[in-house]
Order: sequence, then C-alpha cells, then structure tokens
Amino acid sequence: MARPIEVMKFGGTSVGDPAAIRRAAELVAEAARQSAVVAVVSAMSGVTNALVAAAHRAERGEEAAAAELAEWLTRIHATAIEALIGDEGRRGKLLAETRGLIAEAERLCRGAALLKELTPRAMDLISGIGERISARIIAATLEEAGVAGVPVEATELIVTDNAHTQAQPLMDQTRQKARARLLPLLEQGTSPVVTGFIGATADGVPTTLGRGGSDFTATILGACLDADKVIIWTDVDGVLTADPRLVADAAFLSTVSYNEAAELAHFGAKVLHPKTLRPVAPRGIPVWIRNSFAPEKPGTRIGAADASIPRGVRAITAIRDVSLVNIGGPGIVGIPDLAAKTFSATASVGANLLLITQSSAQNDICFVVQSGDTARAVAALRKALAYDLRHHDVEHITVNPGIAIVAVVGEQMRGTVGVAGRVFSILAGAGVNLIAIAQGSSENNISFVIEEAAVQKTVTAIHRELDLARLGPAGVEPRTQAKA
Repeated sequence: MARPIEVMKFGGTSVGDPAAIRRAAELVAEAARQSAVVAVVSAMSGVTNALVAAAHRAERGEEAAAAELAEWLTRIHATAIEALIGDEGRRGKLLAETRGLIAEAERLCRGAALLKELTPRAMDLISGIGERISARIIAATLEEAGVAGVPVEATELIVTDNAHTQAQPLMDQTRQKARARLLPLLEQGTSPVVTGFIGATADGVPTTLGRGGSDFTATILGACLDADKVIIWTDVDGVLTADPRLVADAAFLSTVSYNEAAELAHFGAKVLHPKTLRPVAPRGIPVWIRNSFAPEKPGTRIGAADASIPRGVRAITAIRDVSLVNIGGPGIVGIPDLAAKTFSATASVGANLLLITQSSAQNDICFVVQSGDTARAVAALRKALAYDLRHHDVEHITVNPGIAIVAVVGEQMRGTVGVAGRVFSILAGAGVNLIAIAQGSSENNISFVIEEAAVQKTVTAIHRELDLARLGPAGVEPRTQAKA
C-alpha cells in the first residue's frame, strides 16, 4: 500500500459509553487522514462479564438469566445507538442487527439452562456477542461522522486451532485471509472495524483467544498486514514502573523493550494481554500504549531493546490470587521423571505455571498457579503421582494459598553486577520473608514468592530504594494516583 497502515485497538473502557465511543471514532477519523486504519474493538464496559456470568447462571439451571441478560444488553446498547446515530435509516438498521445478536445470546443461554450444560464451544459463542455488537456501533459512528467504516467479524480473518476459550492463531492461514479481506478495503479508503477477542477454526467454528484477547487480535492483524505500528488505546497513560495503587510515585516509561513488556504482562501488569507481543516482535513492529481519555499524552512505545537505555531494574509488578504447590519428600530424588509427570499433569487440566523452582538436593519441587487452577492442578497431580505417594517416594503435596509473586524486570539484568543482591538486601531490610526465588534465563526478570500480605511493603521498598521514580521522562511528573 502507498499509505502507512495503523492498527488501533480500543479496550472496553475506551468504548465503554457513548462519549467514549465518539472519542474512539474521532481518533480513528483523525488517523485515517494520513494512514490506512484498522480498528479492533472490545465489547462495551461490563458486557463480556455480563455475558459470561449469565452463561454460568444458565448452566446452573437459572432460566431467568437469559431474559435478564437480554433486557440489560438491549438497554445499554440501544441507549448508545440513540445517542450516537442521528441518521434514521442507519439507526434502524443498527438497532435491528443489535436485537438479532442479543436474541442469539438469549437463545444460547436458554439452551444452557435447559441442558444444565455449558460447553466451551457455547461459551465462545456467548462471550463474543459483545464485540460483534460493538464493532457495528463503532462502524456506524464512523459513517455518521463522514468516515467510511465497515464492521468485519474476526471469524472471517483469524484462523485458530480448536482450543475453545483459549484458541491459538494459525498465522499462515490468518495472514492469507486477513490480507485478502482487509487490504482491498484499506485501498478503497475504508476503515474496517474488527471484532476483537474472537476467531474461528478452519471449519468456521467460532472460538475466542482468551479474556483480554483483543490486544492479541490487534497484533495478529498488525503482523499479517505488515503494519507500521499498533496502538493499544486504553485508560492508562502508558507503562509505569509499578502499579500506582501500590506506589504513589510510580513513573511513566516512554520506552520499553519487547522483552520487558512481555515479562511485565506475564507477571501481572494489566496493561497488556500476555500474548500480545508474540506476533509483532519478530517483525519489529512497534506497539504503543496510549490513553484514549488523554490522547495528547505520548504514551509508551514498545519495541526492540534500546541501547541508550541503561541496564538494570526498570519496573516491578506483582501477581496476587495465586497459590504455591509443593511436591516433596526425600524419595523424590529417585524419581527421574518427576518434573515430566508434574508438568504433564498440570498441562492436562489447563493450569498455567507462573513460576517453577526446585531445590538443589532435589527433595522438593514447587510451582505457582492461579488460585482458580489450584484444585484441578492438585487433583491431577495426585492422580499422576498416585504410585509414588503410595510408596512414600513422594510424601506430600501441599498448597499455600496466601502468597504472591513479585517480579523485578529490566533488560539484561543478569549482566548488571549486584542487582539480585541489592534486591534481596532491600527485602531483608524491610523484614520480608522469601518463600521461593527464580531468575529466568532470559535475564529480564528476578521473581520471588512472598506472603500476599507483604506485597505493598515489598513493591514500595524496592521502588523507593532503587529510585525507579527517576526513570520517568524529563519534565513528566510521576503518577500520583491510582487508575480509576
């Protein structure tokens, strides 16, 4: 294409109400004057949560869930349409399409209530309804403003495997379909408005990319279209040195490497979906984090490592609502495949291991999982290790639910002398007890497990003692209040 291509993703708060949708449309319209723009949109605020909650209520046999969901969805979307769309014909068409999609969600919930069963495939169909409505409203809002916009369902673009609720894109097929569908629209000067979060198998069965997956949708399309940049429009100014709810003087970072951003996303920073950077990092496509409520602010650029940025700690993040699972006993040194059994068991129930460590004497192995995965993971372990437990080669499988992971992140920290020693010295000075420690071979993080009650004290002490507030751009005040 002659013009540069931008992919712009708008999260739920950035399309959360009529004012936010109008603002998002203005950002697309402004960018479209100079670039070819693809917009990727989430559902309006609270919609996906409401869809998922209603689906689970229906699974329990609550027949009222479907009607209550439909009434609420109709009210909030009709209110937005009435506020945004003045053209009577366009408004009537949009209202009819919206009612049809809401009726689809209602039918699916009624079916789940009748059967008292909610399959992953049905959940994908239900949970993606919000994006399908949102894309139509935002495309119509662009048209209302005189900008050519067309809604495009990502089921036409993103080909995935059949792992419902956590599907993975098949990039070769996706690249072919996305380019065939979107490039002609961009050549004509039309801005496609694509549903985030959803895709479809090669057979056309709808899937979803996991909660928060609209970020991933944007970078998948950015990579497929060889975009010049991807902008994640959200409700924060960019990437910060720490969670401002924990650290009052958390500073804004103008530049973050792909590796640093990926580590922060994995270890709990909410600004990005953990898979977001996978498609674009190999292609060197920059990703910007910007605030749709303050578009005058420059945001954070995520790209290749910048040699001018000093090595060392640049940010701290923490994951709460996790559990530490410990497998132990002096006999496990004689079980050569213990790690393989452990990882196979947890993988079989879809439990994501956030941190893993093993003692040098091989008397125990421990790992951290999300609290919601703990019961399934432990049950799978007890089944996989039943023989070893019976013969006391494994003596115990214990769970500590009152813990958190803190990760100290920075490009190539391992090459910076004394970082780990200084961090652990700070923790000792603050009276924080370390339960487990791990440093990835990527050199980009040191992560450790502590009691959950000590998270704020830990993050605050490290941020203060390492003076991370200094990392903010010159002339930019540190963040002094929590995200609303």
